Formats: sequence, structure tokens, C-alpha cells
Amino acid sequence: MKKIRIFVLPVLLLFSANLAFASIKLGYVDLQKAITETSHGKAAKKKLEKEFKKKQAQLKKREADLKKMSADLEKKSLVLSDDVRLKKQQNLQQEMLKYRELVGKSQLEIQKKERELTLPIVKKLQKIIAAIAKKEGYTMVLEKSEQSVLWASKDADLTDRVVKEFEKKK
Repeated sequence: MKKIRIFVLPVLLLFSANLAFASIKLGYVDLQKAITETSHGKAAKKKLEKEFKKKQAQLKKREADLKKMSADLEKKSLVLSDDVRLKKQQNLQQEMLKYRELVGKSQLEIQKKERELTLPIVKKLQKIIAAIAKKEGYTMVLEKSEQSVLWASKDADLTDRVVKEFEKKK
């Protein structure tokens, strides 16, 4: 009798576990893809690219100025007195530090602008995802990224449907 209980108990546990998993419905959304495929996302990308090109042009001009300063210093270094050469080297180093700070500041500004432009899109997408999940009985909808969803059936991908709903609700 004990042998039957020992055998029946694990079988019952496995059966009940399978029943619990049968009621779970999972889906995923590639949020980055959804953002870039919406009309709002495309417009945000254009604004961001315009801002990026503007900053990039400023940085390239500044970089060219620094290269010119460096070349001039190198050419004139033999004829300059030690004091003057030292002052010009220090000035060049200070300008290079300012340039690095400007590069960092520009990157932060672009990231901030990207967040400002995409946050309203993400919020709207989240509402649409929640509506689809509730309507179709999803237990959970995950965000697809390189680290989170390693593999899933294409049937579980809700991205295209979310984008279509987004475009309907402009």
C-alpha cells in the first residue's frame, strides 16, 4: 500500500502542476520595434536625428578647431619660448577637456530628448498592450529584448497587433 501511495502522490502532483500551467497564456512585445514602426515613433526619430546632426556638426567644428590649434602649436613649438609654449599647451589641454565635456553633455542631451519623445508613445503602447492582454486573457505580456525573451513562438508575438491598434487610436 505504501508503494502505491509513493507512486500515486508524484503522479497527482505532476498532473495538478500541468493543469496550473495550462491556464497560463503568455505573450511578448518588441517595444523598441513597436516604437519605431508607429507614425509617432518615426516622427520622433526624425526629430532626434535632426537634433543629433546639429550637435554632431557643432562637435566636428570644435574638433577641427582643436586639431588646428594642435598643428599650429606643433609647427611653432621650436620657435616659441618655453613659457609661451607651456601656456599654449595648457590652453590646448583645457580646450580638449572642454571638448570632452561638451561631447558628454551632448550625449546626455540627446538621451534626454529621446526619453522625452518616446515616453508618451511608450505610455500609449502600454495601455494598448494591457487592453489586448485583458481582452484575450493573457496572464502576462513580456517585453522582448536580448536579455529577457531568448525564444518564443511567433504566435506569442503581439508587436504587430499593438502597432496596428496604436495607429487606429491616433
